[in-house]
Amino acid sequence: MHTKTVKELSALLQSKAITATELATQFLARIEQSDLNAFLHVDRALTLAQAAEADARIANGTATPLTGVPIAHKDIFVTRDWRSTAGSKMLANYVSPFDATVVEKFRAAGMVTLGKLNCDEFAMGSANENSAFGAVKNPWDKRAVPGGSSGGSAAAVAARLAPAVTGTDTGGSIRQPAAFCGITGIKPTYGRVSRFGMIAFASSLDQGGPMAQTAEDCALLLNAMAGFDERDSTSLAPELGGVDEDFTRELGQPLTGLRIGVPKEYFGEGLAADVEQAVRAALAQYEKLGATLVDISLPNTALSIPAYYMIAPAEASSNLSRFDGVRYGHRAADYKDLADMYRKTRAEGFGAEVKRRIMVGTYVLCHGYYDAYYLKAQKIRRLIAQDFEAVLNGPNAVCDVIMGPVAPTVAWDLGDKSDDPVAAYLADIFTLSTSLAGLPGMSIPCGFGQGEKNANRPVGLQIIGKHFGEAKLLNVAHQYQLATDWHKRAPAGI
Repeated sequence: MHTKTVKELSALLQSKAITATELATQFLARIEQSDLNAFLHVDRALTLAQAAEADARIANGTATPLTGVPIAHKDIFVTRDWRSTAGSKMLANYVSPFDATVVEKFRAAGMVTLGKLNCDEFAMGSANENSAFGAVKNPWDKRAVPGGSSGGSAAAVAARLAPAVTGTDTGGSIRQPAAFCGITGIKPTYGRVSRFGMIAFASSLDQGGPMAQTAEDCALLLNAMAGFDERDSTSLAPELGGVDEDFTRELGQPLTGLRIGVPKEYFGEGLAADVEQAVRAALAQYEKLGATLVDISLPNTALSIPAYYMIAPAEASSNLSRFDGVRYGHRAADYKDLADMYRKTRAEGFGAEVKRRIMVGTYVLCHGYYDAYYLKAQKIRRLIAQDFEAVLNGPNAVCDVIMGPVAPTVAWDLGDKSDDPVAAYLADIFTLSTSLAGLPGMSIPCGFGQGEKNANRPVGLQIIGKHFGEAKLLNVAHQYQLATDWHKRAPAGI
């Protein structure tokens, strides 16, 4: 059962070929046997209690299509019963008094929570090596990183420890780990999914999304996950697109006439040959499906790295100021006065990467530097958004979606970039601009690297769409997955 998709498990549950309790028990057993460090907190009794509730709903006819299907949550979403750590020592034993809206929505749909998933501390990282609770291993090659910050989420799906998971994407943290682990993940339009109860990193960029084996699964999950939330000031109001909708509605539509923009900036210096070959082969497959490739330019792509690493740390500096040892979380045991407690608590509670970003963010927000750095980065952000607008929506729009690689290389080895944070930042070159523009984007598996070392490390194809274009994106991905089997492949031993 562990190899089946969300869609397949839903059908089995509704037909009563298996119970939610039996299904949850099978996945819990797999999690207990795993050595990937993907899960941070599992509570068998809590999971089985939810499974029993799901079985009751199925029996009395009040089930939804997702009732009884297991799910696990990135440990950036707060939960009432499981610990909510954000991968940080600062929140090592924190248990929230409420559920995040996303968690609440999946519970209302009857999904069964398997536990909380490892992630880079406060979602800051590209390798899941910044977690205070240890790195996650990539199930395709345990020497490799799974990507980050949603590395635990991606590894759990790839290893079939969970059929569905939640992730968050600030600058690529759903798409990049999905690519590195050979699964499907989508970052919706900014504001589509509520951020209430999602521990904040960068408020103008953070966005939750689903990760699973297939695009069809992600569409089903997004149906439950998206929608307006009055508790989140960044949630899109109904009149602005924050409406409940069926993201499966376009699945099955042919791709004849689809115009795919191929940015020249995504295929230049720095892109590994094996990644380019896999992506080019995917683009050729889309041509066979009736699509047309259009060469485009997104001229400000290179500026996305400096802009993002001004804006995101600035917002992180502000958001993480709440973790001071006063109200909740870690507090230093020995201090002289309040200022000393603040200093020691934050020094002990935060990891190196979080401290680095807080320092950068505090600097760029300082009087005398704000205009030179933060304000200028926001202006560049607008230019980046205009690049996308020109090719997707402007009077001279030439494409319906944009495609290219998710990352310049396949997953690197654990520890390879630990001492060079800038090298890890550069790996986000193809995902950051989409986040800065607030556009939906997704990753689907399209092949593997080459050579003895990389032959077992997946490559992801990135698909970027218009604002509120998730349904189209999901169908574009779905049609490719109907024609190929990359998404069906699993690590050895699964």
